[in-house]
Formats: sequence, C-alpha cells, structure tokens
Amino acid sequence: MKAARLRLLLLGCALLLLAPAVRGCGPGRVVGSRRRPPRKLIPLAYKQFSPNVPEKTLGASGRYEGKIARNSERFKELTPNYNPDIIFKDEENTGADRLMTQRCKDRLNSLAISVMNQWPGVKLRVTEGWDEDGHHSEESLHYEGRAVDITTSDRDRNKYGMLARLAVEAGFDWVYYESKAHIHCSVKSEHSAAAKTGGCFPARALATLENGTKIPVWALTPGQRIQAMDEEGHLIYSEFLTFLDKAPLMHAAFHTIETQDPPRRLTLTAAHLLFVGDNATTPMKAVFASQVHPGQYVLAAEGTELQPARVTAVSKQMDTGAYAPLTSHGTVVVDEVVASCFALVQEQHLAQLAFWPLRLYHSLTGGHRTQPEGVHWYSALLYHLGQMLLASDSFHPLATAQFDS
Repeated sequence: MKAARLRLLLLGCALLLLAPAVRGCGPGRVVGSRRRPPRKLIPLAYKQFSPNVPEKTLGASGRYEGKIARNSERFKELTPNYNPDIIFKDEENTGADRLMTQRCKDRLNSLAISVMNQWPGVKLRVTEGWDEDGHHSEESLHYEGRAVDITTSDRDRNKYGMLARLAVEAGFDWVYYESKAHIHCSVKSEHSAAAKTGGCFPARALATLENGTKIPVWALTPGQRIQAMDEEGHLIYSEFLTFLDKAPLMHAAFHTIETQDPPRRLTLTAAHLLFVGDNATTPMKAVFASQVHPGQYVLAAEGTELQPARVTAVSKQMDTGAYAPLTSHGTVVVDEVVASCFALVQEQHLAQLAFWPLRLYHSLTGGHRTQPEGVHWYSALLYHLGQMLLASDSFHPLATAQFDS
C-alpha cells in the first residue's frame, strides 16, 4: 500500500516539476492585469493574541525549556542587542533587557524598522527582556530571553494595537496585546526553530571536491562533483544538484559527533540522517543525528576508502548558517564523515526514491539557476504530502513541531 501511494506521489511530483508554471516562480503577473493594492494591516484588539492558541504550544512559541542564569551553560544562547533604533528601558541597570536569543533579536530588529516606517520619528521601546530576577510568572519565556514587552518611544497607547500587528508581521511566533501599557511578544526556542531547517549542516562545514579541494558547503555550486557514498558503500564523487535548505543567517542548534580512529568531528541538525552501526562490523543504517551515542560507529573517509570510526562524544552547540546539499546519490561526505542528504523521515531508500523527480528535473534542465534562501519548495511539498501518507511516528519529533507550527 505504501509503495503504491509512493508511486502516485512520485508521478505527481514529476508532473509538477516539468510544468513550466512550476519551474518558474509561479504564473507571475499577467500583462495588462491590475496590480493588487497593498494588504491593509488590521491592529490587534486589546487582549487579542496571534496566533489564536496558547503561547507555550507548538503552534506558537513552544514549551518552556528552563530558566537561563548568568552562570548556566545555556547563557551562551543569549546575545546582546545594541540596535540604536531601539530604546531599552533597562531599569535594573544590568543590561539584562538587551539580552535575548538570536531569533528574538532578529524579529525585534525587523520590528524596529517597521515602527520607524509606520511612524516617522518614533522608535521601538523595550520595557522587559530577559529576566534574571524572577519578576515574571512561573515558566515565563522572559527567563529564557525568548520574550520582550514593548511600547513605542512616545508611549502613545493609541498606537499599541498597530504595534502588535507590526510585531506579528515582523515574525514573532506569538504576540499578545496583554496590557494597556505594553505588548508582549515571544519566539520559539533556538532548538525548536531548528526544526524549520529539517536537516542541515552549518555554513562552515566542509565538502570535498573531486580534485581534493575542501570547500565550505555554502560555496557549493550545481554541477560540482563532491565526495559521497554509493549504494554498495564505496567512496565516490557525486554531482551536487541543489540545496534542500539554505539559511545563511540562521542561528540554530546542532549536534556535534566526535570520533576516534580516525578522529573526526561532524556537526549537523538533530533530524538529519547519518549512517551508524552498533559495532565496526555490523551493517550501517540511517538514523537521526539525535539518536547517535558514544560507542556506536559512523563511516569516515580515509584516503580513497570508507572505514568505521568509533563515536567518543556527542554534544550540542549553537552555530550559524544551515545548508542541506543534495547530490545525485543522496549521500554526502561532510567534514570527512558520511551523511545522508535527507532528514525528518528515517528512511534513506524511501527519501532517495521520493526525490527522483527532482533529480530527473535537474538532469533535463541543468538546474543552474540562482536558488533563493529557505526550504526548497519540493522538500516542503514532500513533507506535507508525507504527513498525509505516512504514520506520525515515521517522522523525527522535530518534524511534528514543524508541521504543527
């Protein structure tokens, strides 16, 4: 039954890829048609929140992950915001209100621009940011640097409804017209936000070209041949086709897997697949990076061969950039460790088959065009179709978060 559904899915995807309207960026504007007026922004009403679900649910900013203190390991997740276009109240005189996660900082900086465009001469004002003193309710996202309370610099309360709407447009994951005195905004954690990328490597990760040159994954261009693994487990060079995800500025959570004999260090997102065995002689199978643990083995490139390398440590870290390269063989060697090109579904063969129409498209057209940032539309299509065709337990937990948000 699954095979039959998959055949129908592949046929449909192939037709979509070969349709001229889809190969471009949509039908575009019809000559002579009337240009649509800009969408009118509607202010939020007092006590209204957007989206219309509780703050700490998957459809909004997600669950509380624990208070961050200055002496805690997670304190490094916070970054100061010195944007001159934002006024920080900082009544504690500690700079705490300037500290926030990168995701919160990005949304806040975007909102600051919108505020100045909406009301010339007026700036965004932050009255509360990261809270280290326990002034908020239990499990408040202020304790994680994921929430801010905001006003306008002129404190004109007649503007606050529109300020809330601008915050929604700026990309905050939950906005609440909480009080007559301020708007409350929050974001997903850096860890759950990583689900939006599916499976990726950081920008600094290295691939190996056919001439032996190592190149950052962000610099790959279609048509280059890079190290990969074939179906028989041999080290080969496979054509790089495109990025399934491309997010140069994303600050995301990654898993780092370290090995010995030979020593290697691979960094990738939790939902990405790589090939793992319980010992050096058992067959390798594709598993999620988040499931790898010390004592297991991964495949490392050593000269012209692949050999098992024992995992000695697994850790988590924040890194910048998120890139998911796709090769003709569906595998890639990154930082001299073999990984899959796929993520979210723990089925390497199924994923390789599902991406056949995209490989066919690139073989027919060359696919050498500038790729926009974000998740490749074909990947997004497959994820949503997969949600309808496959059982929910077929996906990594982060995939569920992605579908529900």
